[in-house]
Amino acid sequence: MRNKKQIFIVGVDGGGTKTHAVITDKQGNILAEHFGGPSNFQIIGVEKAAETIFSLIRSCCKSVDASTENLFSVACGLTGAGRVGDQQRMAEGLRRYARRKKSPLNNIIIESDARIALEGAFKGGAGIILIAGTGSIAFGKDEQERIHRVGGWGRILGDEGSGYYIGKLGVTAVTRHLDGRGEKTMLTKMIARKFGLTDQTAIINAVYKDGFDLASVAPLVMEAARKKDKVSTLIIEQAVIELAEHVRVASSKILSSTRSTVKSKVKLAFIGGLIANRTLLSELLRKYIQENISLVSIIEPMASPAYGAAILAMRAQSKL
Repeated sequence: MRNKKQIFIVGVDGGGTKTHAVITDKQGNILAEHFGGPSNFQIIGVEKAAETIFSLIRSCCKSVDASTENLFSVACGLTGAGRVGDQQRMAEGLRRYARRKKSPLNNIIIESDARIALEGAFKGGAGIILIAGTGSIAFGKDEQERIHRVGGWGRILGDEGSGYYIGKLGVTAVTRHLDGRGEKTMLTKMIARKFGLTDQTAIINAVYKDGFDLASVAPLVMEAARKKDKVSTLIIEQAVIELAEHVRVASSKILSSTRSTVKSKVKLAFIGGLIANRTLLSELLRKYIQENISLVSIIEPMASPAYGAAILAMRAQSKL
């Protein structure tokens, strides 16, 4: 028997490889969760992204014996949804797809994946997330719920400390070694063995013609650094300094905006493949922050980004 009166909320975390959806009651208790394929609409298009998201929404509803009519709100945090125009485009695409399936969605919120990760990491509270994967950015929220952003300028202008940054410096070190302008590094043989980049022509063709993923070199740089390669160690140390600077500036902004005269430590959570797991980079970064940024406390994320999306939806509900 369908649940006709109870109201539910769905939060969605959508990225380039997978999508995660949770359904909660009005109090925020997670009742079910489902996983699906990619939903980065900038890559696969709005229509296919909407199909993936809607399929998960429907699965969530079935898990609690409800229909989309029972949903107060659906909030989605998506890769590539950092701009208002893109958020509106995706929201309209999802709304249109749901209507075609004769299951209209009343309230749709589209946000960036970083925004919902921030909400999930501290369950709606204040804090900073440092994201370091292919790119890098620090997102913070103060006690007045103001958002503070540091970095996120993209690989041409920024992304310091990211996988792209580390990989680029790694390949650059190889070019300098091959030229005789730089120190010898074991990266030269490692990159040649893994990617077949054995000389100047191969490197130039890969990087400038074939769209070589420079971020894919980052794990090799960390491996070489663990083996005490001097050049790689310096690259990782520089990445640590760059990422820590994101944290220092973000924490300074949050603390300066806090009204209380008693300044408690700002919570910090690591997000993204480079630092969320125990890698050499994350270990050195934790140590550096603990020794140099005293008003920051590193914690594990308290909840998933999908739950962070649900928090945004619940907040919208409470304002009505």
